[in-house]
Amino acid sequence: MALDRLAERAGMSPSGLAKRSGLDPTTFNKSKRITADGRERWPSTESVSKALAATNSSIDTFVQLIGDGARSLQSVPLLSLVQAGNGGLFDDSGFPSGKGWDETALPATSDEHAYALEISGDSMKPAYRDGDIIVVSPGTPIRRGDRVVVKTTGGEVMVKELKRRTTKTLELQSLNPVHPDRTLDVDDVAWIARIVWASQ
Repeated sequence: MALDRLAERAGMSPSGLAKRSGLDPTTFNKSKRITADGRERWPSTESVSKALAATNSSIDTFVQLIGDGARSLQSVPLLSLVQAGNGGLFDDSGFPSGKGWDETALPATSDEHAYALEISGDSMKPAYRDGDIIVVSPGTPIRRGDRVVVKTTGGEVMVKELKRRTTKTLELQSLNPVHPDRTLDVDDVAWIARIVWASQ
């Protein structure tokens, strides 16, 4: 059951999760999941909501824990997009390195170097909102029209859509029409990586 998996991820038993959620400790017990006549009994949406709040989990994460999808979660390094421009957090290939990374469980990706960035502010609306989490995969091929994270040699980190890539330039379209598009010289790009998932 998804609530068991949610409790396990948070390092608790189902009764510990119920307690932390402000519910009766037996709320998520196996004995309460079947009615006297043998039918399945589901927890109320209010109980699920309290459990998500108690474990600081999103509804997206909970949905992933339901059924067979639960096996496809993996932990990836997590960082605020604002911090991503700081030195020492990425290696030369754009892979996460160094200290300062948190961790989050997200849908599995085949890229062992995948990581997550948390969006801060509203500069990328309507595509991404404050608090959204994006998963970045440095090992996934990039095509025209993909949303990408780009880091310049000057330390600037930006989230854009790839319009065009030539041997000399990178043309990037802003996700928010208020902000101008950018054209970068290839020599000014430290790395570029594709966004493969977003928690929206």
